[in-house]
Amino acid sequence: METARTLLPTELPVESYTLARRPWRRYVTSFEDILDHRYKGAGTESDPYIVDWLRDDAEDPQNFPAAFKWCQVGLTSILTLAVTLASSGYAGGIKSLMMQFGGSSELWVGGVSLFVLGFAFGPLLWAPMSEVFGRRIVYLVSCFFLTLWLAVTIAAPNPAAVLVFRALSGFFGSSPLVNAGGTVADLLTPEQRGVGMALFAAAPFLGPALGPISGGYIGDAAGWKWVMGFLAILCGVIFVLLALFTPETYAPTLLRQRALRLSKATGKVYRYRGDAEKPLDVRRLFRAALLRPWRFLLEPIVLILSIYIAIIYGTLYLNFAAYPIIFQQMRGWSGGQQGLAFLGIAGGVVIAITVTLLMVNKAYIKASQQKGPPPPEERLPPAFVAGIMCVVGLAGFAATCGPNVHWIAPILFGVPFGFGMVIIFLSTMGYLVDSYTIYAASVLAANSVLRSLFGAAFPMFTPKMYAKLGVHWAAAVPGFLALACVPFPLIFYKYGAAIRARCKYASDAERTMKALTAARRAEMEEEDLSDELHYTTSGEKPALGRVKTGASILRPSHPRNDEWIQWRILADRDEVDLGDEERMRVQQGARSFASYHHSPGA
Repeated sequence: METARTLLPTELPVESYTLARRPWRRYVTSFEDILDHRYKGAGTESDPYIVDWLRDDAEDPQNFPAAFKWCQVGLTSILTLAVTLASSGYAGGIKSLMMQFGGSSELWVGGVSLFVLGFAFGPLLWAPMSEVFGRRIVYLVSCFFLTLWLAVTIAAPNPAAVLVFRALSGFFGSSPLVNAGGTVADLLTPEQRGVGMALFAAAPFLGPALGPISGGYIGDAAGWKWVMGFLAILCGVIFVLLALFTPETYAPTLLRQRALRLSKATGKVYRYRGDAEKPLDVRRLFRAALLRPWRFLLEPIVLILSIYIAIIYGTLYLNFAAYPIIFQQMRGWSGGQQGLAFLGIAGGVVIAITVTLLMVNKAYIKASQQKGPPPPEERLPPAFVAGIMCVVGLAGFAATCGPNVHWIAPILFGVPFGFGMVIIFLSTMGYLVDSYTIYAASVLAANSVLRSLFGAAFPMFTPKMYAKLGVHWAAAVPGFLALACVPFPLIFYKYGAAIRARCKYASDAERTMKALTAARRAEMEEEDLSDELHYTTSGEKPALGRVKTGASILRPSHPRNDEWIQWRILADRDEVDLGDEERMRVQQGARSFASYHHSPGA
């Protein structure tokens, strides 16, 4: 190995290659330090220098100051909240739209459905784009066009134009739904991610619940154009904040850019580690993003639990057509007052996130520390209670939604529904991730597509369903669907291991992880033996990061822990079907886990 400094043309000042500080790029590593690092390889096309993070690298997002990292998590969560708020806030202007253009309520509810339809298909584009171009540029492009289409909607001359612009808004606005979770993983250590993911997870549920409040009052006071104007201004302000203060956080993109700078400065060949092992194939990446999610819907575990989540998610969006019928048409409320009825659901969401942070996550982590990594089925018990609470909330709402019952009753029954909705989502998603490990990203994409399709479809048939069945029976329909799904987590909790063994991808993931874990364990033992022989014969002192224990020398960054080994395997091995997105997440997890064990890093 040699340092890049020896290859640098002498006529060029070293610091000319250091990145300039910008409001969105506050933390910069001196190019002098980058040059002084020893890189593996020979600097040729066949054996390039391998570029990875330096120790305590200022440009590594995991090393950003805590306050800055939490500000970024908060900003991306606010972006997600704004996008989902825009999906439902439009409903506050439907009455005004009908007055200006005419048309039925079914037609204008389509503006909600088409926006959510964009949530189904937009992520299939935005996820691979973030792997190719990085997160910052994807956020900026997505938020810019979301703002543009929301603003253009104001000038729509007819219903068709309004609906087309709504569909485009949803498609372009969907990127934070798939990328914000990645930003959390980019920035936070595993110990911190519970809070970060809770903030992100709350946004897709809080946004739709809060949208009718703002949209309702603005629609009553100023009409639908100001509803769209408010949403455009909100997203425009967020776009400016993103442009000014959001850095690139995706490690492969940052390391590719560093490799290009080193290659330009020295004339030698440098590659980011992931590209050296398996060059980025953009065509393969987009093809996999478009096709793989559908393949996983053939797995019984994925299909059944995705249907459960989709029914609950569809019910949330069904309410944007049902609440105006129940609270405006039957009780004579204004649009803004009707929007306040969603506070019950919003309250349930907040309670669920709080309970998850204070109880569920801590209980799972404690069990993992005491007994080792529990089986995936241990993620499911919270869904037992949550499923019942969802049914109670929906049944109570159906029984009390008539005008002869005090208005507070149906609103209060929104609390258990909102609570159960979030817990079911987090519990079942955790189970899917643990069951499919190396295929987790594709499984989550399949789930996202299906639930967004349900979210788009449910509002479309709601007005006719309420007209034909009456409010009580129509409101009971989603309750019956949720009741039919209650046994699903119980079945998988009891028979999940046997079912996973019969599922092609679940069993393949488990076999692959077991084989690779055993191979890695043997490899680590060989390394330890080699180290012991080296230090015994040479008389050298162990390097920093190694401690002597008995007759052997062990790396603290290689604890004999199956969970850590699996993180490391997913990060290093390319035999598994794993994209850059997944590899970097587990690399960050392994590095953080190693730091937790007082090692210098993995």
